[in-house]
Amino acid sequence: MSDIDETTEEAPGEIRSAVAPEGAGDRVDAWLGKLWPDLSRSRVQGLIGAGKLTVDGAPVTHAKDKPRAGATYALTLPPAEPAAPQPEALPINVVYEDADLIVVDKASGMAMHPAPGSMRGTLVNALLAHCGDSLSGIGGVARPGIVHRIDKDTTGLVVVAKHDAAHQGLAKLFAKHDLERVYYAVTRGAPKERSARIENVLVRSGEDRRKYVVARNPDSEAGKRAVTDYWTVESFGQQAGASVGRPAAALLECRLHTGRTHQIRAHLTHLGAPLIGDPLYGKQRAFKAEGLHAEEVATVVEAFPRQALHAAVLGFKHPVSGEELRFESALPADMDALLVALRLL
Repeated sequence: MSDIDETTEEAPGEIRSAVAPEGAGDRVDAWLGKLWPDLSRSRVQGLIGAGKLTVDGAPVTHAKDKPRAGATYALTLPPAEPAAPQPEALPINVVYEDADLIVVDKASGMAMHPAPGSMRGTLVNALLAHCGDSLSGIGGVARPGIVHRIDKDTTGLVVVAKHDAAHQGLAKLFAKHDLERVYYAVTRGAPKERSARIENVLVRSGEDRRKYVVARNPDSEAGKRAVTDYWTVESFGQQAGASVGRPAAALLECRLHTGRTHQIRAHLTHLGAPLIGDPLYGKQRAFKAEGLHAEEVATVVEAFPRQALHAAVLGFKHPVSGEELRFESALPADMDALLVALRLL
């Protein structure tokens, strides 16, 4: 067992020291990552590259060096750098928060993080203001740790880490798809099957690089496996000009087994049932329904301002405490109003 002495100095930051035991490991970065699990291995490697690790007072220059038994290693952690995005006191709906993470029910119109041309008004800006000093830093930067994303105009639940250890733990859960994610989608038309598993490979569209499509030749195209289960919760009306039994619209429950960019939007478009209001995957298609109120409903559908998609359930094991957590979010008002209109069909 190693002797560990953690001390703090006023400048430049925290110093952690440890004496390497026999059989500490093949690499010094791996040993230190296990010794201090709140620091990611990549973070340790970055600190070594910056000259922040010494062994018996001499700088360690290579992360792959083998730990020297009996030698004292000292790692200096600089104070977390200010985040480039600026804190903004924006309204957010926090459904859970502790010292390690925060779960937010995101509103439509709020992007997850800043991007060129849109550096303000994002969830990251809001969390910088909300969390303040409770952010101990992700990779040495005082910022929220984004481990998954939902689109700007998609509503619903997202979880964000406050420090490196929580960030690593959440990242592992998402990498292994070891969590529960359920979305509700309102579609123009409906899939042929009322419930099914969609499993294929998604690639970037050759016609529009913003979009993802199902690969025609998955063995030869560079894409990613994507798996979505869906169930039809409710169907609405009859699609004009279509065979009997083809609904004009549907409310679907979608359960993600992978987390690819635009996964639900691309999968449902592939099935001929794009999301109502989706500006990228099908808004150009006219809404066609039969019945007394068809024209009235079509006006509501065509005016819907965003993709009708809501992240309704998020369940996972807490990355630090191990507690099982599960959160649910009710449909937002605009999707509720859309369903009220569709039920007129």
